[in-house]
Amino acid sequence: MQHPAVPELAHTTTRPIHWLATAAAVSAVVAFSSFLQPGSATAAQPDPQTIRTTNTAAVAPPDPAAVHFPLQCGPVKTLVVKTATGDLDGDGSPETVAVVRCDASSGTPPSGVYVLTHSREAHAQPRIVATLVDPKDRLTADDVAVRDGAVTATLLGYSSDAVPNCCPDTTDKAKWQWKDDAFIRSTPAEARSI
Repeated sequence: MQHPAVPELAHTTTRPIHWLATAAAVSAVVAFSSFLQPGSATAAQPDPQTIRTTNTAAVAPPDPAAVHFPLQCGPVKTLVVKTATGDLDGDGSPETVAVVRCDASSGTPPSGVYVLTHSREAHAQPRIVATLVDPKDRLTADDVAVRDGAVTATLLGYSSDAVPNCCPDTTDKAKWQWKDDAFIRSTPAEARSI
């Protein structure tokens, strides 16, 4: 009989305890992996609008009631006429578009259209990041909506200073899209009428 050049090592001999420890480790890995299942596979890519909606659902949009709007209303209050929400800058957090005017009892007070976002500081009030329509322009915003990351509105205005405040006589469709750190307004040529 020939003796091996290296003496037999104790840890190369398997014992039942080794098999039991290996079986326990494999069982633990299998049990743990059952909790980490991947999502169901699909052949199509998810719709970006669906991703945007899913991401924004976790964060509440800014509340316009918590914002002081830059309107000079004198003795009457500021009134938020309409809001629309959506992710306008693609960061996964929703913004609020607020149509605001003075709560006047007569005439057609001009609207201000403001974009609100959450403050970067914890527990701070929402802040105005853009003014899309300034009340000084004497326009009334109607049909304001957020669709596909853009703000759309119908703007009612006046052809001259002689037109009374009660009766806007021009209509203009407007769209604002976030590009290069600013809201860019576009007006379709066929949408303008008097």
